[in-house]
Amino acid sequence: MELPHLLIEKSLQEVMKKNLSLSIFQHRDFRFFIVARFFMVLAVNIQATIVGWQVYELTGNVLDLGLVGLSEAVPSIMVALFAGHLADLKDRRNIIVICLFFLVLCSLVLFLFVSHFSFILEKWKAIPIFIVIFFSGIARGFISPAIFSFVTQIVPRESYPQSAAWMGTSFQAGAVIGPAIGGLAYGTLGVQFAYGLDLFFITVPFLLFFWVKKRSLPERKEKEALFASLFKGLHFVLKNQIMLGAMALDMFAVLFGGAVALLPVFAKDILFVGSEGLGALRAAPSFGALVMAYYLTYKPPLFQSGKILLTSVLGFGVTMFVFGVSTSFWVSLGCLFLSGMFDSVSVVIRSTIMQTMTPDEMRGRVSAINKIFIGSSNEIGAFESGVSAKFLGPVGSVVFGGSMTIIIVLLSLRLAPKLKGLELKDWV
Repeated sequence: MELPHLLIEKSLQEVMKKNLSLSIFQHRDFRFFIVARFFMVLAVNIQATIVGWQVYELTGNVLDLGLVGLSEAVPSIMVALFAGHLADLKDRRNIIVICLFFLVLCSLVLFLFVSHFSFILEKWKAIPIFIVIFFSGIARGFISPAIFSFVTQIVPRESYPQSAAWMGTSFQAGAVIGPAIGGLAYGTLGVQFAYGLDLFFITVPFLLFFWVKKRSLPERKEKEALFASLFKGLHFVLKNQIMLGAMALDMFAVLFGGAVALLPVFAKDILFVGSEGLGALRAAPSFGALVMAYYLTYKPPLFQSGKILLTSVLGFGVTMFVFGVSTSFWVSLGCLFLSGMFDSVSVVIRSTIMQTMTPDEMRGRVSAINKIFIGSSNEIGAFESGVSAKFLGPVGSVVFGGSMTIIIVLLSLRLAPKLKGLELKDWV
């Protein structure tokens, strides 16, 4: 007679086998991985919400909101190529654990600034915060290629579309809840409590990854000099029109189309909804993305993938344009929700392209190129938004960004024709 917990486990496995979207959770390490990723994203978004509001309160300068993003993007770009090289050379789980340890330290320092050393911020304003964000940018620059490469080692190839969709779902779930928690905690319980929550939640994934088993690295077909290894991923992406087109499309859309960095301004000076409203505005794109990402776990975009990708980026640009001209909180919230849905489609398709078209021994380096194209464009996009807002105003900045995104989609139809004809079903 089987023990009750074994019967429960067997029943869960039967359910997962029958449900394609849940079948990936048969893999024990993926379960730990996806929960840890959720808490990491949760903490990062709590911190981003707190830092954005705190910096704006400290300086009152809209350009400083852009500088927060730049403080993280610059170190991420600086280490990206070497981070990808390292992820293809060293144990990826260990890289993730070490990076999470440094993120815990950064969160601890931010907490100490407001709990025991507030005189530092009184004297230097936002400069100490920028310094901490710079170091956290280094850690996040190293962790991104390791995470992308590691997930392909813990699930089989036929599960890549589901893993991409669930990666998106966990990411967006954390990005929905994080801003809401950060904004609410900051507005009701104070900045010290808010940073304390950030510290707690970033500690959780650090501990969870110790339960994920290590994996042997894929064997590299040839030994390469450091310089050649660093740039091999870049050469691979540049020769692949589909991958390059998908990365470039997403990069420019995020670079010009994002309004997240300016949300504190819209919340405070245009929509008049305070820090609690800021949490809702920050959460809205991620909530929309969460809904879409979960849907895509059931219906991965394997057919007419290129056309769906282009349409989703176009929709993202249109919603950003409407958000820019809106003076209604609910209309703005709806636009951000829809923008998240469109963005989620793009993310899942691009992630699946990378997982299926990248050789095993190059995943770290190709992921590093993706980090340069996409990950850092979020932060550089924040800087672009801050600069353009300085000259065009916050409304003009967002309208300009939405318009540029629409133009970029039209250019992609001409410059990357293979992307339009992409069918992911041919690669999985």
